[in-house]
Amino acid sequence: MRVAWVTGASSGMGAASAEALAADGFAVALTGRRGASLEAVAERIRSKGGTVLSVPADVTDRGALQQAIARINETLGEIEIVVLSAGVNTPRRHWDALTSSEVRAIVDVNLMGVVEPVELVLPSMRRSGRGQFVLISSWSAWRFSPGAGVGYSASKQALAAVAETINAQEGVSGIRACHLCPGDVDTGFLAYRPQQPNEDDRRHMLAATDVARAVSFVATSPADVCINELVITPTTNLAYR
Repeated sequence: MRVAWVTGASSGMGAASAEALAADGFAVALTGRRGASLEAVAERIRSKGGTVLSVPADVTDRGALQQAIARINETLGEIEIVVLSAGVNTPRRHWDALTSSEVRAIVDVNLMGVVEPVELVLPSMRRSGRGQFVLISSWSAWRFSPGAGVGYSASKQALAAVAETINAQEGVSGIRACHLCPGDVDTGFLAYRPQQPNEDDRRHMLAATDVARAVSFVATSPADVCINELVITPTTNLAYR
Protein backbone atom coordinates (compact mmCIF):
# COMPACT_ATOMS: atom_id res chain seq x y z
CA MET A 1 0.00 0.00 0.00
CA ARG A 2 1.32 3.45 -0.93
CA VAL A 3 2.03 5.70 2.05
CA ALA A 4 1.11 9.38 2.33
CA TRP A 5 2.18 11.73 5.12
CA VAL A 6 0.16 14.89 5.83
CA THR A 7 1.33 17.68 8.11
CA GLY A 8 -1.14 20.18 9.52
CA ALA A 9 -3.57 17.28 9.45
CA SER A 10 -5.61 18.08 12.54
CA SER A 11 -8.05 20.39 10.75
CA GLY A 12 -8.92 22.29 7.59
CA MET A 13 -7.17 21.54 4.32
CA GLY A 14 -4.74 19.07 5.92
CA ALA A 15 -7.50 16.98 7.48
CA ALA A 16 -9.57 17.03 4.29
CA SER A 17 -6.53 16.05 2.21
CA ALA A 18 -5.75 13.14 4.53
CA GLU A 19 -9.31 11.85 4.23
CA ALA A 20 -9.24 12.19 0.44
CA LEU A 21 -5.95 10.30 0.17
CA ALA A 22 -7.27 7.53 2.42
CA ALA A 23 -10.30 7.26 0.13
CA ASP A 24 -7.85 6.91 -2.79
CA GLY A 25 -6.34 3.86 -1.09
CA PHE A 26 -3.27 5.38 0.53
CA ALA A 27 -2.16 4.46 4.03
CA VAL A 28 -2.11 7.89 5.65
CA ALA A 29 0.04 9.25 8.48
CA LEU A 30 -1.29 12.35 10.22
CA THR A 31 0.96 14.94 11.89
CA GLY A 32 -0.02 18.06 13.80
CA ARG A 33 0.36 19.63 17.21
CA ARG A 34 -3.14 18.80 18.50
CA GLY A 35 -3.21 15.11 19.34
CA ALA A 36 -6.93 14.92 20.16
CA SER A 37 -7.89 16.61 16.89
CA LEU A 38 -5.56 14.33 14.94
CA GLU A 39 -7.18 11.30 16.51
CA ALA A 40 -10.64 12.59 15.55
CA VAL A 41 -9.50 12.77 11.91
CA ALA A 42 -7.97 9.29 12.22
CA GLU A 43 -11.24 7.90 13.57
CA ARG A 44 -13.15 9.28 10.59
CA ILE A 45 -10.70 7.56 8.26
CA ARG A 46 -10.88 4.26 10.17
CA SER A 47 -14.68 4.36 10.15
CA LYS A 48 -14.52 4.25 6.35
CA GLY A 49 -12.06 1.35 6.29
CA GLY A 50 -8.92 3.40 5.77
CA THR A 51 -5.44 2.70 7.08
CA VAL A 52 -4.20 5.57 9.24
CA LEU A 53 -1.54 6.42 11.81
CA SER A 54 -1.66 9.46 14.07
CA VAL A 55 1.80 10.90 14.81
CA PRO A 56 1.59 14.19 16.77
CA ALA A 57 4.55 16.52 16.19
CA ASP A 58 5.40 20.17 15.68
CA VAL A 59 6.87 20.87 12.23
CA THR A 60 9.33 23.33 13.80
CA ASP A 61 10.82 20.55 15.98
CA ARG A 62 13.39 18.65 13.88
CA GLY A 63 13.82 15.89 16.46
CA ALA A 64 10.06 15.32 16.62
CA LEU A 65 9.91 15.16 12.82
CA GLN A 66 12.70 12.58 12.72
CA GLN A 67 10.87 10.45 15.28
CA ALA A 68 7.60 10.80 13.37
CA ILE A 69 9.18 9.70 10.10
CA ALA A 70 10.86 6.73 11.77
CA ARG A 71 7.54 5.63 13.25
CA ILE A 72 5.74 6.01 9.92
CA ASN A 73 8.39 4.01 8.11
CA GLU A 74 8.27 1.27 10.73
CA THR A 75 4.48 1.07 10.96
CA LEU A 76 3.21 1.85 7.45
CA GLY A 77 6.26 1.69 5.19
CA GLU A 78 8.37 4.25 3.34
CA ILE A 79 6.66 7.55 2.56
CA GLU A 80 5.86 8.22 -1.08
CA ILE A 81 3.50 11.22 -0.89
CA VAL A 82 4.05 14.19 1.43
CA VAL A 83 1.37 16.88 1.80
CA LEU A 84 2.77 19.86 3.70
CA SER A 85 -0.22 21.77 5.02
CA ALA A 86 0.90 23.26 8.34
CA GLY A 87 0.67 27.04 8.32
CA VAL A 88 0.20 30.12 10.48
CA ASN A 89 -0.37 33.84 10.12
CA THR A 90 -1.01 36.79 12.41
CA PRO A 91 -3.75 39.42 12.48
CA ARG A 92 -0.98 42.06 12.86
CA ARG A 93 -0.03 42.30 9.20
CA HIS A 94 1.02 45.91 8.67
CA TRP A 95 4.50 47.30 9.21
CA ASP A 96 3.27 49.65 11.92
CA ALA A 97 2.09 46.70 14.05
CA LEU A 98 4.18 43.62 13.25
CA THR A 99 7.38 42.55 14.96
CA SER A 100 10.35 40.72 13.50
CA SER A 101 9.90 37.93 16.06
CA GLU A 102 6.37 37.35 14.81
CA VAL A 103 7.55 37.25 11.20
CA ARG A 104 10.27 34.77 12.18
CA ALA A 105 7.68 32.51 13.84
CA ILE A 106 5.57 32.55 10.67
CA VAL A 107 8.59 31.73 8.49
CA ASP A 108 9.59 28.91 10.85
CA VAL A 109 6.26 27.15 10.26
CA ASN A 110 5.35 28.13 6.71
CA LEU A 111 8.79 27.79 5.13
CA MET A 112 11.11 25.83 7.41
CA GLY A 113 8.19 23.58 8.34
CA VAL A 114 8.29 22.56 4.67
CA VAL A 115 12.05 22.56 4.06
CA GLU A 116 12.92 20.28 6.98
CA PRO A 117 10.36 17.53 6.20
CA VAL A 118 11.48 17.61 2.56
CA GLU A 119 15.13 17.27 3.58
CA LEU A 120 14.35 14.39 5.94
CA VAL A 121 12.20 12.39 3.49
CA LEU A 122 14.27 12.87 0.33
CA PRO A 123 16.89 10.16 1.04
CA SER A 124 14.32 7.35 1.18
CA MET A 125 12.56 8.71 -1.90
CA ARG A 126 15.83 8.69 -3.82
CA ARG A 127 16.39 5.05 -2.82
CA SER A 128 12.92 4.04 -3.99
CA GLY A 129 13.08 6.14 -7.16
CA ARG A 130 9.75 7.90 -6.61
CA GLY A 131 8.13 10.59 -4.52
CA GLN A 132 5.64 13.44 -4.62
CA PHE A 133 5.53 16.58 -2.49
CA VAL A 134 2.43 18.77 -2.39
CA LEU A 135 3.20 22.16 -0.86
CA ILE A 136 -0.07 23.77 0.18
CA SER A 137 0.66 27.42 -0.37
CA SER A 138 -1.67 30.34 -1.10
CA TRP A 139 -3.17 32.61 -3.72
CA SER A 140 -0.96 35.29 -2.12
CA ALA A 141 2.10 33.32 -3.29
CA TRP A 142 0.86 33.42 -6.87
CA ARG A 143 -0.51 36.95 -6.97
CA PHE A 144 0.56 39.66 -4.54
CA SER A 145 -2.05 40.21 -1.83
CA PRO A 146 -1.16 43.18 0.39
CA GLY A 147 -3.64 42.17 3.08
CA ALA A 148 -1.86 38.83 3.66
CA GLY A 149 1.04 40.48 5.49
CA VAL A 150 4.79 40.39 4.97
CA GLY A 151 5.52 37.22 6.96
CA TYR A 152 2.83 35.14 5.33
CA SER A 153 3.38 36.47 1.80
CA ALA A 154 7.16 36.08 1.93
CA SER A 155 7.03 32.56 3.38
CA LYS A 156 4.41 31.36 0.91
CA GLN A 157 6.09 32.93 -2.11
CA ALA A 158 9.27 31.13 -1.12
CA LEU A 159 7.47 27.79 -1.53
CA ALA A 160 7.42 28.31 -5.29
CA ALA A 161 11.23 28.22 -5.26
CA VAL A 162 11.21 25.17 -2.97
CA ALA A 163 8.96 23.27 -5.40
CA GLU A 164 10.92 24.27 -8.47
CA THR A 165 14.30 23.35 -6.98
CA ILE A 166 12.91 19.93 -6.06
CA ASN A 167 11.71 19.44 -9.61
CA ALA A 168 14.94 20.72 -11.14
CA GLN A 169 17.31 18.76 -8.90
CA GLU A 170 15.36 15.66 -7.89
CA GLY A 171 13.28 14.93 -10.99
CA VAL A 172 16.04 12.64 -12.26
CA SER A 173 15.33 10.48 -9.20
CA GLY A 174 11.61 10.30 -9.97
CA ILE A 175 10.70 12.91 -7.33
CA ARG A 176 8.22 15.70 -8.02
CA ALA A 177 6.74 18.70 -6.24
CA CYS A 178 3.60 20.74 -6.76
CA HIS A 179 3.18 24.30 -5.51
CA LEU A 180 -0.56 24.29 -4.76
CA CYS A 181 -2.04 27.78 -4.42
CA PRO A 182 -5.66 27.95 -3.25
CA GLY A 183 -7.64 31.16 -3.01
CA ASP A 184 -9.77 31.93 0.02
CA VAL A 185 -10.81 28.75 1.85
CA ASP A 186 -13.53 28.61 4.50
CA THR A 187 -11.62 26.95 7.35
CA GLY A 188 -10.56 27.75 10.88
CA PHE A 189 -7.48 29.48 9.42
CA LEU A 190 -9.68 32.52 8.89
CA ALA A 191 -9.34 33.15 12.64
CA TYR A 192 -5.91 34.65 11.89
CA ARG A 193 -7.51 37.50 9.93
CA PRO A 194 -7.72 41.00 11.40
CA GLN A 195 -11.44 41.00 10.61
CA GLN A 196 -13.58 37.89 10.31
CA PRO A 197 -15.42 37.45 6.99
CA ASN A 198 -19.19 37.45 7.12
CA GLU A 199 -21.39 34.56 6.06
CA ASP A 200 -21.92 35.98 2.58
CA ASP A 201 -18.15 36.23 2.02
CA ARG A 202 -17.70 32.66 3.24
CA ARG A 203 -20.19 31.44 0.65
CA HIS A 204 -17.84 32.78 -2.03
CA MET A 205 -14.85 30.79 -0.74
CA LEU A 206 -13.51 27.34 -1.48
CA ALA A 207 -14.22 24.48 0.91
CA ALA A 208 -11.41 22.40 2.39
CA THR A 209 -12.70 19.48 0.34
CA ASP A 210 -12.10 21.46 -2.87
CA VAL A 211 -8.43 21.73 -1.97
CA ALA A 212 -8.40 18.05 -0.99
CA ARG A 213 -9.63 17.10 -4.47
CA ALA A 214 -6.72 19.04 -5.96
CA VAL A 215 -4.29 17.26 -3.62
CA SER A 216 -5.76 13.91 -4.66
CA PHE A 217 -5.42 14.86 -8.34
CA VAL A 218 -1.72 15.63 -7.87
CA ALA A 219 -1.01 12.60 -5.69
CA THR A 220 -2.59 10.16 -8.13
CA SER A 221 -1.03 11.65 -11.28
CA PRO A 222 1.12 9.30 -13.39
CA ALA A 223 4.74 8.98 -12.29
CA ASP A 224 5.97 10.59 -15.51
CA VAL A 225 3.83 13.71 -15.01
CA CYS A 226 4.95 16.69 -12.92
CA ILE A 227 2.30 19.23 -11.96
CA ASN A 228 4.66 22.05 -11.12
CA GLU A 229 2.08 24.54 -9.92
CA LEU A 230 -1.68 24.47 -9.47
CA VAL A 231 -3.82 27.50 -8.67
CA ILE A 232 -7.44 27.01 -7.66
CA THR A 233 -9.93 29.71 -6.74
CA PRO A 234 -13.67 29.99 -6.24
CA THR A 235 -15.49 30.99 -9.40
CA THR A 236 -16.65 34.16 -7.63
CA ASN A 237 -13.17 35.01 -6.41
CA LEU A 238 -13.34 37.77 -3.79
CA ALA A 239 -9.76 38.79 -4.67
CA TYR A 240 -11.04 40.13 -8.00
CA ARG A 241 -13.47 42.54 -6.35
